[in-house]
Amino acid sequence: MPASGEFRLSITKALADQLAEGLAALTPDPLEPRYLSAVQSKPGVYQLYEDDILVYVGKAQDTEPLPKRLRQHHDKLGGRLYVGRMTFTCLYVHEDMHAVSPEQLLITKYRAEKTARWNFMGFGSKDPGKERDTTKVDADHFDATHPINLEVKCEQIKAGPYKASNLLKYIKSDLPFLFRYEKSYIHEKIRVDVPRDAMSADDLFGLIAPRISDVNDAWRITALPGYVIMYPKDGPYPHALKTYR
Repeated sequence: MPASGEFRLSITKALADQLAEGLAALTPDPLEPRYLSAVQSKPGVYQLYEDDILVYVGKAQDTEPLPKRLRQHHDKLGGRLYVGRMTFTCLYVHEDMHAVSPEQLLITKYRAEKTARWNFMGFGSKDPGKERDTTKVDADHFDATHPINLEVKCEQIKAGPYKASNLLKYIKSDLPFLFRYEKSYIHEKIRVDVPRDAMSADDLFGLIAPRISDVNDAWRITALPGYVIMYPKDGPYPHALKTYR
């Protein structure tokens, strides 16, 4: 047997293992407002589970603490799947851990273990920008596997007459997914009658798009897998779910 050997100390692996152990020791709570309200407004790391399977790990900072980040995920997922399937765990992380990026430690660990699959499918991204509008979404991207639900209700929008500019603003505010549109003076001139309370996004887009295209036929609303856009142009949008005009 040789008299010498080699030892490599991996501080990052030790930290990642301890973070994972700390999270694994917790009992997941439903990703619902009454449980999120019990989470302290602190920075830290969190894990999301779909049907008890770990699918995503994220971090929360001082500017967007744990309750806010978790609520953002709750709202986003509410427009795509039944949120009752989702649970979460979280750890408050002290400030001296920020320098080593606890989220990245966990992501590296889970990548090797082939788990937390949403971390590698684009789940955490927000508005991808106009350059992605005409790009086809990969089959394994989160938006392709969990597309937006156009039947989601806009609960805050009541029956009555609206200026198109106001109705667009209210729809954008009420939807659990992104609705990006170009503002125009013509939206101020158009009136749209909403016949009943809490209509679906699909029905509201079906109401407003023809009224706008009657004034300028170039306008259309396009539902993409992860969000909805409205511009005075016709794409091409190779991965469009539905077009309203």
